Amino acid sequence: MLWTGNLKSLLPQALRRIIRCNRLSISNTSGMAEGYKQANVVILHKSLADDFERFCHANKGPLPLLYRSQPGDWKCPSLSSDSDIRTDCLQYRLYEHGTFTRSLKSLKEYAEQLKDMVTFYLGCSFSFEKAQKNAGIKSIPVRNVEQKCNVSMYKTSVPCYSVSTFCCNLVVTMRPIPANKLEAAVLATSELEESHGAPVHIGNPGLLGIQDLSKPDYGDPVHLHPGDIPVFWACGVTGIEAIINCRSPLAFTHSPGCMFITDLKNNEAAVGSSREVPQVHCISQDPLHYSIVSAEAAQKINTLESLIGIDPGDRGIIHLQHQEELLKSCLSISHAQSVLITTGFPTHFTYEPPEENDGPPGAFAIAAMLQALEKDVAIVTDQRAMSLNRKIMAEAVQLGILKRPIPLLSYQKESTDSALMFLCENGNCGRPRFDHLIAIERAGMAADGNYYNARKVNIKHLVDPIDDLFLAAKTIPGVATTGVSNWGGYAIACALYILSTCEIHDRYLRKAVGFPQLSKKMVWLSALPSVTKEEKFLKALVQHGVRSGKTASLEMEVDGLPFYNTHSLMIEKLLQEVQQ
Repeated sequence: MLWTGNLKSLLPQALRRIIRCNRLSISNTSGMAEGYKQANVVILHKSLADDFERFCHANKGPLPLLYRSQPGDWKCPSLSSDSDIRTDCLQYRLYEHGTFTRSLKSLKEYAEQLKDMVTFYLGCSFSFEKAQKNAGIKSIPVRNVEQKCNVSMYKTSVPCYSVSTFCCNLVVTMRPIPANKLEAAVLATSELEESHGAPVHIGNPGLLGIQDLSKPDYGDPVHLHPGDIPVFWACGVTGIEAIINCRSPLAFTHSPGCMFITDLKNNEAAVGSSREVPQVHCISQDPLHYSIVSAEAAQKINTLESLIGIDPGDRGIIHLQHQEELLKSCLSISHAQSVLITTGFPTHFTYEPPEENDGPPGAFAIAAMLQALEKDVAIVTDQRAMSLNRKIMAEAVQLGILKRPIPLLSYQKESTDSALMFLCENGNCGRPRFDHLIAIERAGMAADGNYYNARKVNIKHLVDPIDDLFLAAKTIPGVATTGVSNWGGYAIACALYILSTCEIHDRYLRKAVGFPQLSKKMVWLSALPSVTKEEKFLKALVQHGVRSGKTASLEMEVDGLPFYNTHSLMIEKLLQEVQQ
């Protein structure tokens, strides 16, 4: 007789007995034994067990290790009182030399081989379904349970950290979440680390290398309702992919969605927990992409934005500011792999060189931090000023601002598609060379096609149309742009440091695979702007004839404001916020 009762309310022990007797006709365990932990299962030869355990520890997001058995032991006393791993999953998979050969209802026929095999029990996202449903007034729907199907699981293009013969790409589950409940979903799952914790991606599946949500690699397609956003969590089926690539002669796993149900209750996050609280921010609409950061880090970055918003020169810059744009831009830059920076304003048309010194310091401060973060970075500037900028680049390396020279590019408009050809491989919008463009103190074209300085003098003869690149970037999906002041350049460098040292953001960036990058903290710290470095850099600019914007003075001032006690004080304030 098949069981047709309420599986949500049955205790795990009773469920395991029903499963053991093959009395269930369901295809997965999602929604069963609500509030109790479920587990993925990997069974392999004892000779591989130590390496696989190291693989799990190196990729805790997809493979949170709940228990490792002794060879030949099919019980797990710390997880359940009366279990038998040979019979207590709805369905198993048999792999021989990395090939899936058949499904099994029981492993008892392999009792002899199991004597030399070790069982790994790994956390499962089914465990956090109740936490989502109980997320206060923002109770989160569990669409796959509503639709009476298995969760959708996808292979991604994200590589896991490899250990010995265990190497594979991350597998994720996808759950549709209403847009107004994204933050509640993250909060509900972030501390449930044994159930994969917070999401590793929110938004467009293509950014994970997933081409079609209607065609999952494992499980069933789950349909999004209007207003739903696809949200992806690390998945224990990653272990199955590792077994396939390892090509061990014999291995067993659970069948995806057919979990082992433990006697352990979920340790739901306590209200008022002292741990950092995650925030969700949309950083792109095309493609749709959200990022996660701690509330503490976000507040620090918003404080940086407030600091650089002052206007000691009464230049009327307040209308140029957009609240929380610094945070959004820096989150986007943090996700970028390749960044293009432009600076250089030839306001002093009667001098040679005509450049002002407002812009290059902030541009090189960003470049230094991007170098430290191991991102690709290049600077594009006027062809006329290439020689000067090569000298400035050499000075920046000699002064220790940059670790090494960065590519210096120029752009000329030769045809209507010149900007796309510059930004993308062969002009193909699907293959951009840069993920983010940053302009610092750079002239843009006026409505009449000319370029003007602050005194309304036409300087078009000194300016290459680099602003074309920013207009073209808006037509390329996935490419973001930022316009910022010189102080804004300092603030971006500081904000990138804050994001890089935020554990919540770091985990999201690396998709919960590999190890935290915080060991590089000293490298990032040394890349921050400092009063000493900026003082030396400004002196070098002056020596090369680069003048103050407002006064054309070859003194230690920028845009008419003295370096000492104005610019130096701003740098000190920014650094104080970073180091708090």
